[in-house]
Amino acid sequence: MDGTSKGTVPGAQAVARAAHLLRLVTSAGEEGVTVADLARRADLTRPTTHRLLTALRHEGLVDQDDRTGRWMPGPELYLMGTVAASRYDITAIARDIVRSLAVRTEESAFLSVRRGDETVCLLREEGSFPIRSFVLSEGVRFPLGVASAGLAILAFLPPHDVDAYFDRHPDISGEWGAAHSEQRLRRRLRETQERGYAVNPGLIVEGSYGIGAAVFTREGHPQWALSLTGVEFRYGPDRLPELGRTLLAHAHQLTTRIAASR
Repeated sequence: MDGTSKGTVPGAQAVARAAHLLRLVTSAGEEGVTVADLARRADLTRPTTHRLLTALRHEGLVDQDDRTGRWMPGPELYLMGTVAASRYDITAIARDIVRSLAVRTEESAFLSVRRGDETVCLLREEGSFPIRSFVLSEGVRFPLGVASAGLAILAFLPPHDVDAYFDRHPDISGEWGAAHSEQRLRRRLRETQERGYAVNPGLIVEGSYGIGAAVFTREGHPQWALSLTGVEFRYGPDRLPELGRTLLAHAHQLTTRIAASR
């Protein structure tokens, strides 16, 4: 068998696998990632992983450190990214809003973008409070149903898109814990819709708290999210509503700015 079936595009499986490896490599950060880790996370054999990485390296999409053997993004990704940025990157118009959010709240503030069934962090601005959470940084990816940014986006997608997300990820609780079962996630989505922003009370890292608010396209689609993270005691019931209002105000400001710029 060649891995394809009637009705599928020849080579589509190889392209999907290569794309998955590219996402894993870019999310690993500057230190790179080993082929063994990539094979495990992509659910591929090591020889298949190495063969795909070699092909990607030949095209300049990934590179390998000669000393450590770790894989990292290649120069062609940078060139492609600069071209795509003119259409998809909003960091230039969002940076001062993210910075304002961090200054106003004293918490670490972030901008994330939806990419398929994940969010990718684009910007991080440190808050002035000396104790910080390091769950999120530029390039880090989470499934839509996990971090507060993804929850905020998922909550405002059309119902059929939410249903399709759960159909595609029936075992999300197996990877992220019982708190991420479909039933419990759907409850948090309803609460997000009612509240206006999502909360993540230490569900990724114990003691770390996050809140996120969706940012919309001109057509009203949730495509980005602003979020705040910090230590849990900073997000108590006496302070959380104020943080939520500040977050929503900044998300609305960015939504308005995006609509005016496109």
